[in-house]
Order: sequence, then C-alpha cells, then structure tokens
Amino acid sequence: MNTNQPHTLPAGYFDDVYRANEDPWHFETSPYEREKYATSLAALPRPHYARAFEVGCSLGVLTEQLAVRCAHLLAIDVAAAPLKKARMRCAYLPQVEFQQMSLPEEFPTTAFDLIVLSEVGYYWSGPDLARTAERLLQSLVPGGQLLLVHWTPPVHDYPLTGDEVHDYFLREAGPLASMRQLHGFRHETYRLDVLEKN
Repeated sequence: MNTNQPHTLPAGYFDDVYRANEDPWHFETSPYEREKYATSLAALPRPHYARAFEVGCSLGVLTEQLAVRCAHLLAIDVAAAPLKKARMRCAYLPQVEFQQMSLPEEFPTTAFDLIVLSEVGYYWSGPDLARTAERLLQSLVPGGQLLLVHWTPPVHDYPLTGDEVHDYFLREAGPLASMRQLHGFRHETYRLDVLEKN
C-alpha cells in the first residue's frame, strides 16, 4: 500500500455530498445496493450476534437489515445528515444505537463479536487505514468476525481502492490479531471478505 496517498477525506466532504443529495449513492433505491446488502448478510456465518459495530452506516439501510440479527448494534457515521435519517428509519429497533463518530481519532470502548466495514475503508489514507484496522481488530472478541465489503473500481478523489483496503486487512490481520479468512467473494464491481479472530 502506498503511504504517499492523499489525506483521509474530511467530515466536511461528506457534509457537502449529503447537502447536495440526500441519498447520493442511491442506497434506498438501487437494485445493485439491494443485491449487495443481501449478499453481505448471507455471507455472515452466524444467525445472531451479541454486540455488533457498523462503521459508516449512512442512511441506515443496511443497519435496519443487520439489526434483526443483533442483540445490540452500534452504528456510526461521520456526517450528521444521514444519521438523522438512519435514526428515523430504525426508530422501531431498540437494539440499535447511533453515534456520530470519526475513526480513527474517536473509537468506542466496547468489544464486539461482529464488525461491519462496508464502503468506508477507501476514504482513509494509508496510515489512517492502518490505525483504524489495528483498533478494529483489537476490539473483536476471540471468535469475533469482520465483514469487509468495498467497491473495487478506482474513484479519483478516494485515497485508496477497495482492493487496497481488503489486501491490507488480509495481509496484516494475521500478525495484528491472529485472523483467518472464512469467506471471499468478488463481484464485477465489489469485493467481500469475512475474517474471524482465532
């Protein structure tokens, strides 16, 4: 991974994106997103998780579907506007907690048996991805699982590609946290991996 990449995209970048369009990536309406969410949930090996953590929940579309398999789900996003809609969407789900948080500067103190990092990792610079990955892997309990899902074509203003994110985790997860890969899948435009902490 090239450490001379651009800086992590700031919170203001996402504020501007959501100011221009309430659903900029068509999470609520896209058949592609529906299929990707279904594939993501189907890839999870367990029917139920005690404590889950979703990084970059946006409008809460995946959050709502994931919540039915979680006793408690902490969902975070760096931007306030999508969190407001996510809270409304999931208001009937008492097991879901939303927080506005920016990784790696902020980080929850809870331990988790599932972490979902979907369409977020390529927004970090190489060094910030490394810092975040270390903290994510440390926060997994033994036997805990990490679901990675990312768009793979390059995007000109993203510091990393989806492949760089996944390759980093697959390369470093063993030494950092004794992780093993349970599942790997490559779609035409996205990549999915499930790792488990030994």
